[in-house]
Amino acid sequence: MEHGGVLLTGLFLLWHVLASQINGLAVEEQGLCSSAFHYKDALGKAILFFEGQRSGNLPASQRAKWRGDSAVSDGNPDHVNLIGGYYDAADNVKFGWPMAFTVSLLSWAAIEYKNEISSVNQLCHLHTAIRWGTNFILRSHTSPTTLYTQVGDGNSDHQCWERPEDMDTPRNLYKITSNSPGTEAAAEAAAALSAASIVFEGVDGNYSRRLLSHSRSLFEFADKYRGSYQASCP
Repeated sequence: MEHGGVLLTGLFLLWHVLASQINGLAVEEQGLCSSAFHYKDALGKAILFFEGQRSGNLPASQRAKWRGDSAVSDGNPDHVNLIGGYYDAADNVKFGWPMAFTVSLLSWAAIEYKNEISSVNQLCHLHTAIRWGTNFILRSHTSPTTLYTQVGDGNSDHQCWERPEDMDTPRNLYKITSNSPGTEAAAEAAAALSAASIVFEGVDGNYSRRLLSHSRSLFEFADKYRGSYQASCP
């Protein structure tokens, strides 16, 4: 995958902090606090990072106060709502496939390390980060055989690395359908929603069931209409 960008860098930082703690580098028996390794602070900043990558209308609870609303008309050319989600990097493109992969791993972090993350009061923030991504995937899945997979042009002549609040570059839309499938992207979106449904199962039952329903639909789409994502969205 060519585009991994800043978003995946933050994801791998989060996993490194968690894996290091679980593997015994932290000296405390409970939680992520250590006089030598400050895992609590590192974990908090790794999760906070995702708020800096948010797109759309930001809530009052936004902690990265230097970030403002941006790309609040995404989806308008096709009369769909594609507001929200995460920017991949400073080119301000939203790539659905890396975003879904990110949501998948964030969800498994919340599942596998629930007690450790909860012990330092970061679980709620992690749930919020996951939901910000899953909400966008749900919006992108506009029909059983339609999934929007990219907003903006990362390789466009109009590409400009700038603050998203100042963005004036085209917000072109790309999607996969039964006629132009992208099995990898659809299957990863299904995995992301499935994993997230486990996270929210005991937190928000209705939302969990909605995630699972869309996950099943996306998997059927990926399985029935097989084709390379690169061929459909070069």
